[in-house]
Amino acid sequence: MLISAVWYPGWSERETDAMPNPAEPPTPPHPARLRVGVIGAGRVGVTLGAALARAGHLLTGVSAVSEASRQRAARMLPGTGIKQPQDVLAGADLALLTVPDDVLPGLVEGLSATGTPLEGRLLAHTSGRHGIAVLAPATRLGALPLALHPVMTFTGRPDDVNRLAGISFGVTAPESLRLVAEALVIEMGGEPVFIEEASRELYHAALASAANHLVTLVVQAAELLGVAGVADPARMLTPLLSAALDNALRLGDAGLTGPVARADAETVAGHLDALRQVSPEALRAYVALARLTADRALAAGILDPPDAQRLLDVLASAPR
Repeated sequence: MLISAVWYPGWSERETDAMPNPAEPPTPPHPARLRVGVIGAGRVGVTLGAALARAGHLLTGVSAVSEASRQRAARMLPGTGIKQPQDVLAGADLALLTVPDDVLPGLVEGLSATGTPLEGRLLAHTSGRHGIAVLAPATRLGALPLALHPVMTFTGRPDDVNRLAGISFGVTAPESLRLVAEALVIEMGGEPVFIEEASRELYHAALASAANHLVTLVVQAAELLGVAGVADPARMLTPLLSAALDNALRLGDAGLTGPVARADAETVAGHLDALRQVSPEALRAYVALARLTADRALAAGILDPPDAQRLLDVLASAPR
C-alpha cells in the first residue's frame, strides 16, 4: 500500500493516509481535511471535486454558469452550494480552477482583483498547457500555486471518478509544495509526474497529438470504410487499432507495419488515387502522415534511402 505523509499548509496536524481505492466507499473525515472549492463545473472540475470528497475533504462550494454545468454539479457534487467564483474562493483552503486554458489567465487576474484574501490558500488549476506562472497575480498576494493536470478524458458522469485510478497527472509546483501536490494527486487515485514550467507547452502538445488527433484519424478512417461499403467500421477497426497502439507503446518505430514500412510505393500511389476521388481532406492528412512515417522509418533503419526516396517521390505527386 502506498503511504503519503504531508503537512498541508495552514494545518498543525500531520496527516498520513493510504492511497484511496475509487471503488471503495468514501473514507471517514480526517482532522486535517481541506475545505475544497471548485471554480468551473466542467467535466474535469466535478470529477476532481468528487474524488477529493471521496478522499475525505470537505466540498464548500462550486461555481457554475450554464444550466448544463449546474446539472452536472448537482449530479456529481450533490449538496454542494453553487456560488460566485469569489465566494467559492473565500470559503476554501484549496480552490480548483477548472476552466478552459484560454480562460484561465483572465480568471486568475479577476479573482486576484476581488480583494478576497489569498494568503495561504492553495490555488490549483488543471490546465495541461499552463504551469504555475499563470497563477502569478494570485501568488504575489500569498496564494500557494499548483498545476495538476489529469491525463485522461472525462464524460461528466459519476463513473469518471473511477477513471482516475492509476492515471498520470502532469504536476508543476514550487519545490516547497511538491509534497502537497503529490499528496493531493495520490488522494485522488492518480500518479504525479512532475513537469518543468518551461516544458508545459511541449508536454501538452504531445498529449494533444496523441489523443485529440487520434480521434480525428480514427473517425476519418471509419467514414472512409463506410464509403467503401463496410457496414460496421468500428468492429473492423477495434482489434487493428488496439494492436497498433500496443505495438507503438511497446516497440516504438519498430512497431511500424503497412505499405510505407514495406516500401510499397505502388500501393501508396493507389491509396492517393482512391483518396483523391473521395476526400481531399483525407488525402492531405494521408500524405502528411505518410511523409512523416517514411522519414521516421528511414531514420530507424526500417527503410533504406532508395526505397524512401521512391515513396517520397510518389507522395510529392499528390495535389496540395
